[in-house]
Amino acid sequence: MSFAGINRRHLLALCRKESYQIVRDPSSILIAFVLPIILLFIFGFGINLDTNKVRLGIVMEDSGAEANHFADVLKGSPFLDTEVSHSRAAMQKQLQLGKVRGFVILSSDFSARVRKHQEMAPIQLLTDGAEPNTANFLNSYLEGCLQVWQEQRRNDQGLPVAASTTLEPRYWFNPTTVSRNYLVPGSISVIMTVIGALLTSLVVAREWERGTMEALLSTSVTRSELLLSKILPYYVLGMVAMTLCVVVSTLLLDVPFRGSFWVLFIVSSLFLGSGLGLGLFLSTVTRNQFIAAQTALIAAFLPATMLSGFVFEIASMPIAIQGVSYLIPARYFVNALQTLFQAGDIWHIIAINSAFLVVSALFWLGLTALKTARRLDD
Repeated sequence: MSFAGINRRHLLALCRKESYQIVRDPSSILIAFVLPIILLFIFGFGINLDTNKVRLGIVMEDSGAEANHFADVLKGSPFLDTEVSHSRAAMQKQLQLGKVRGFVILSSDFSARVRKHQEMAPIQLLTDGAEPNTANFLNSYLEGCLQVWQEQRRNDQGLPVAASTTLEPRYWFNPTTVSRNYLVPGSISVIMTVIGALLTSLVVAREWERGTMEALLSTSVTRSELLLSKILPYYVLGMVAMTLCVVVSTLLLDVPFRGSFWVLFIVSSLFLGSGLGLGLFLSTVTRNQFIAAQTALIAAFLPATMLSGFVFEIASMPIAIQGVSYLIPARYFVNALQTLFQAGDIWHIIAINSAFLVVSALFWLGLTALKTARRLDD
């Protein structure tokens, strides 16, 4: 029985043959079942953009009441882990050794200047500029502590607190503001990119190296049947790997999932078309397992990590690099996954990204079909 030039018996026989090779080759099982879990734990626990506790030094050159009061406010901050010293040189040494991320200097005339009211009472903050984000966090924490200290002083003196605008932030989609909740969905796209490309980067090259491709080409198997038999078994493995990633993310890493699983299934299937197509194309062109695997790893992992918006904001990249990112399928998968995990089924975002994934999958699968030989002299 055939459909659109595809003989079902031929296809089932080829898929069965490919399934036997998967079972006999432990590398495919490791790539599909073990590698995603390892990578997900590395991304989930190894990458953390949250700065909840920063080590801050306090140089107390003044022992007056106002200086001690301000130091107590710093010590009471839930965002600061403070260490007190009376020597600038000693605290500078701590900063150079990386034991503190910055230190505050309360000069010897700090309390006297505060009591005079007319004079400025400067507070100096020295931070480690090698980590700009942490330095900016530390500066913001210090400004918040300074505001708390000023309000407490006014209350203690019985002075009215000046009315000011109150900002009450509300975080949609990620109310806990935990970076893992958006890093893990993005890491799944990187993981699936690598897995999809690696799974199929070996299959055609393996046939050529073992000499079995000649036997296949001598049969009546069509090009479509050959390609489908190389894709369908690994598509099943890829979807199993995707399921494992979602289970580990939601149950072990405690990342919320607010979308529909059937939408996730469709989007993942479209993305696997690109990943499997890329790996199959490289395997078809190189005809060498080692070269195909190395090329797939470089072509899949680096662009997916650097240009997908998984960690680095695309809008902050140069215009030329932003243009290149539109060619990376992981960019659209990251956007779709982060939407499904954090916001739910927002259809216009999912539809736009799915459309690009369809185009990408058709491109790689079509290019592979054009490069697939049906004669030994091709």
